[in-house]
Amino acid sequence: MPLQVRSVPADAPEVDALLDAYLDEREATFPSAQGSYSRKRTPAAEFVPPNGTFVVAYDDGPVGCGGLRRIADDGDDVRFEVKHVYVTPVGRGKGVATAVMDALEDAARGFGATSVVLDTNDSLVAAGAMYRGRGYERVAPFNENPNATAWYRRPVG
Repeated sequence: MPLQVRSVPADAPEVDALLDAYLDEREATFPSAQGSYSRKRTPAAEFVPPNGTFVVAYDDGPVGCGGLRRIADDGDDVRFEVKHVYVTPVGRGKGVATAVMDALEDAARGFGATSVVLDTNDSLVAAGAMYRGRGYERVAPFNENPNATAWYRRPVG
């Protein structure tokens, strides 16, 4: 079965399983010099159109996910934030993250976004490289995520 990315309710069982795996992995690999990892899920209600969406990538089962939610505008900049992008170990290196990001950015444009923002941790080297490769540029922090060390923005409008 070819890779498929579909919008699903953010409280669907496969989302719970993927987000549990994501949070477990981040907690286990979080840089100890940065303190303790703060396990926090964005409420499912924030991923409901037209203010957001949640997608799952399937390839003989769920192999990745990501969410998109509307956040406060920055002047005339209509911003949507990417949250919880995760690819299972079996799905890595197969274009899953790219497919998830494509779906989220397309959804953001459809919702009227002028930019997509996200935060990450510099210890996630592959993620940072992927975001920069997609045209995201580092910006000043736009939230108070205790797990983040890098904030990014990309125009999409």
